[in-house]
Amino acid sequence: MKKRIISYVNYIDNMLEDETERDWDLEIKRHLDQIAFFSHERLVHLLVFMLVAICTVLSILAFVICNEIMLLPLIVLLFVLLVPYCMHYYLLENSVQKMYSQYDKMNNKRGKYFIVP
Repeated sequence: MKKRIISYVNYIDNMLEDETERDWDLEIKRHLDQIAFFSHERLVHLLVFMLVAICTVLSILAFVICNEIMLLPLIVLLFVLLVPYCMHYYLLENSVQKMYSQYDKMNNKRGKYFIVP
């Protein structure tokens, strides 16, 4: 997914820099489809990230309360999962935000449109 989202964002950036005449209505429709796909992916990863984070906190609390040494491997495993999920969700979130900006620029190619300064 990381490779796909980075490639797609770069593809749109290159398209926006290119001065070739395009059917911007079609490109905007395609871009909105991709935004929807990546937004769905972002939501799923947010839910998984939250679940892993909650399980990590609950495991730490259980360790503190019960003082059971057997919970330490579980806590370590959950932290090992939590860090990559955090990094991946960060990539998804920032990429979708960039796609919103690209969408505004694509609309500007059709005529005057809103752009966040």
